[in-house]
Amino acid sequence: MPLPGAKRWLLLGIALAVLASYFSPQFNRYYLGVAVDVGIAIILATSLNLINGHTGQFSLGHAGFMAVGGYFSAWISLKIGPVDHASWYFPLSLLAGGLLASLVGLMVGVPSLRLKGDYLAIVTLGFGEIIRVIVQNTEAVGAASGLKDIPKYTSLGWAFGLAVVTVYVISSLVNSTYGRGFIAVHDDEIAAESNGIDTTRTKVTAFVTGAFFAGIAGGLYAHHKQFLSPTGFDWVKSIDIVVMVILGGMGRTAGVIAAAVLLTLMPEFLRDFAEYRMIIYALLIILLMLLRPAGLFSIPLKRRPTA
Repeated sequence: MPLPGAKRWLLLGIALAVLASYFSPQFNRYYLGVAVDVGIAIILATSLNLINGHTGQFSLGHAGFMAVGGYFSAWISLKIGPVDHASWYFPLSLLAGGLLASLVGLMVGVPSLRLKGDYLAIVTLGFGEIIRVIVQNTEAVGAASGLKDIPKYTSLGWAFGLAVVTVYVISSLVNSTYGRGFIAVHDDEIAAESNGIDTTRTKVTAFVTGAFFAGIAGGLYAHHKQFLSPTGFDWVKSIDIVVMVILGGMGRTAGVIAAAVLLTLMPEFLRDFAEYRMIIYALLIILLMLLRPAGLFSIPLKRRPTA
């Protein structure tokens, strides 16, 4: 069942997203763009947290599913052509991108999720690179030169509205009766199997659901940046999303959201340092991991006093 009051928070979040979108033309375009990036990052981090955090798997191919959703959604928009009122088909293109990404996630998940640990990480990393190479050699989506002139339909309302929906759906799923299977697989896969849980099906469900929302994020990203390049979906992008999950705390939704916001804003705050920006960014991540190794919102365990 959803968490108590979750539906109220969902409606409130969507209402605030619509309100922010209404007033967004009055905002500075640079800050508005960064805010949209934050919303997309929250979707990516929360969806990967279902796989890596709640289910205990280790996927390194999330950028590949983002690429599938982004390219397919953008391709649909370009085929239809820009129109004055895109509200009727833009959500359909996002949904189509998410569904295709989930289908690819199923194709990747069924054979690979019988593996565990480092082996699974290597396989998902390989699948992510395969997706990138396929896109890079497909002329229909611009090949190596990228996909250009994508209509700009992503707004602050769409980004944060779908971020709220993503958090609600995944939190409700994890806290449902079926979602207890994710936690059981995370804690002890052998014990889960002995209690009648189909661990492979549970892991594939998490994988497909995470891939769906990654595809949605890819569609938002495509219609926000208006240009897609295969190099933007390499293994480095997947690592960035994994860092958000680890820094926020594996399985801690609030911490993962905070980490997504922090790691998206941090490079922007460091722009004044020019060529040293990424070095400082990396050092700050290392420092945060040393100070909070269990995540930003981790709660230290209280030890019982010994006699």
